[in-house]
Amino acid sequence: MRWSTGWYGGSRYDRLPRSGRPVPGLETTWTVNWPGPRVRAAGSGSLAVAVVGDCGADDQQLQQSLTAVRSKNWRALTRWPGSYLTIARSGEQLAVLGDLAGQHPVYWRSDGAGTWWSTSATALAALDGAPVDPTALAAHLALAQPDVLGQWSLYRSVSRVPTGHLLLIGPEGAGALRYEPVEYEPVDLRDAAPTVRAALSEAVGLRCDGRPVSADLAGLDSTTLACLAAQRGAVAAVTFADARLRDDDLAYAVRTAVTVPNLAHHTVPGSPETVYYAGLEDLSALPVTDAPNAYVVTASIKRAVLDTVAGRHTAGVHLTGAAGDAVLSAPSSYLADLLRERQHHRAWQHAQAHARLRHTSALTLLRRARPASRTDLAGALRTTAAELRRPPRPWVTQAERPVSWTPLLATADWMSLDLRGRLASALDVAAELADGPARLAAWTDRQDLARVGADTTGWREIALTGYGIDIAAPFLDNEVIRACLAVPADQRGTPGRYKPLLGEAFAPAGVLPPFVLARSTKGGFNALAYAGLREHASVLRDLLGPTSRLAAAGLITEAPVTTMLQRAAAGQPTAQGALHLAVDAEVWLRQMETAPAWWEVDSRVATV
Repeated sequence: MRWSTGWYGGSRYDRLPRSGRPVPGLETTWTVNWPGPRVRAAGSGSLAVAVVGDCGADDQQLQQSLTAVRSKNWRALTRWPGSYLTIARSGEQLAVLGDLAGQHPVYWRSDGAGTWWSTSATALAALDGAPVDPTALAAHLALAQPDVLGQWSLYRSVSRVPTGHLLLIGPEGAGALRYEPVEYEPVDLRDAAPTVRAALSEAVGLRCDGRPVSADLAGLDSTTLACLAAQRGAVAAVTFADARLRDDDLAYAVRTAVTVPNLAHHTVPGSPETVYYAGLEDLSALPVTDAPNAYVVTASIKRAVLDTVAGRHTAGVHLTGAAGDAVLSAPSSYLADLLRERQHHRAWQHAQAHARLRHTSALTLLRRARPASRTDLAGALRTTAAELRRPPRPWVTQAERPVSWTPLLATADWMSLDLRGRLASALDVAAELADGPARLAAWTDRQDLARVGADTTGWREIALTGYGIDIAAPFLDNEVIRACLAVPADQRGTPGRYKPLLGEAFAPAGVLPPFVLARSTKGGFNALAYAGLREHASVLRDLLGPTSRLAAAGLITEAPVTTMLQRAAAGQPTAQGALHLAVDAEVWLRQMETAPAWWEVDSRVATV
């Protein structure tokens, strides 16, 4: 696993990250498993800056950025293309900035001697064997919103820097400081389109750096990235085409590859093993990740794609359209914001259009949205806490429940009463500290991105560990996120056009064939999810059964999980997302029991 860490303190540290490499100019800062070209620095001593990851700043720009470091203009250090971690020292202050999507998260822990920070919470926990915090893991399972408990990490004694914040360490201590606006100043979709096009083009161009390039070629998002990369050179474009999916991804991919120069198309056929939950019999075959990861469940599908890519080249970069949905469109929950702002006519128009797509009524959609329009994040957290103190609910699909800032998933109803109560108390505390936006859409956008970003690290670990291939997700880059989310949700998610922001951005550019931009369909993996639930039911029963680590902690109870697995095996509607989360967390907890050593004793201390 790639990670970074550093020490700030007056006394000497007694540990070193195993296999760590010092970062030039920043004493007591190290990277682990990052290739040299992905770690660059300028300055030294009391004025220095370093970037770790895919950063579009050249050496001259890094040197010039020392002016921003000196004036403590931290946000300016996050405006380059790419996805990267930034470490900057200005006098006695050290700032550590992750990205806006959680691909480079930041954690810290302090004691009387100083502060350790890291991009790995597990590494910091390993300093003294700090245990997993059941309440924090309960929040992860019940809500799947990374920022819902603010600075709580999944480990006791380890703090987390929330989305849009940086870690600032100085003689007076360490803490998280917001650097990104809670909401962006709104920009009309047409005005934002050129900025979106430029940001996404830069993001793709940064990855086309001489390495072999491959790309998914499936939906509108991945096709856009593949076509942008093809403007710069050869691209091995791959389409996962399992007959059970019954979508039109392959038809569009073949037509696109014929039309766009430099796209060499390869089909990845499905097989009996390319289903969800395959391969969980041997957890040692899965890469260790810093947190529960969604790609544990779909690893066999991802490996089928990577097998095809690796047959064409090695040590390359693979572009994925992950997070395209999160930044280019918006869920219909933005109707709550229109109601809050008394845009009743617009809300009614949009509800009618969404209702036609969902085969329901506009009044039903507006009734679902109304409760969320009458509260804010703090109020929603208190309401959710109160709901947790009541008996578990009968299961219905999430689409039948009212829209909420903090919707409880079915996993919340599988927990012990004691843990539900502890989570409720934590949410009450979070409500007192809530620093949320005024609009529901702005909150859910950020949480969706943070979740996708964290999960994409798992995809990246599978590719790096097994194939030496780098995964790049340009839609998760800071500048792409900023450009897209400045467009109001009701314009990005307007039901009359499919991803209108992408169409407006690229229609004039000639990058994408017109038939791609006219596409209004999207593939889905439900068939493979249900197939996996049926075919691997016994494995899932073993994972979530009597020896389950989640059950031992009170995070699941046997009866409701057994009922849900029985429904899945029978092909009945199922809480797929909840099962997915539970399996991810169970696998992670078991992996943590045999996790590799993170630290070694500093030899200079050992000889004293």
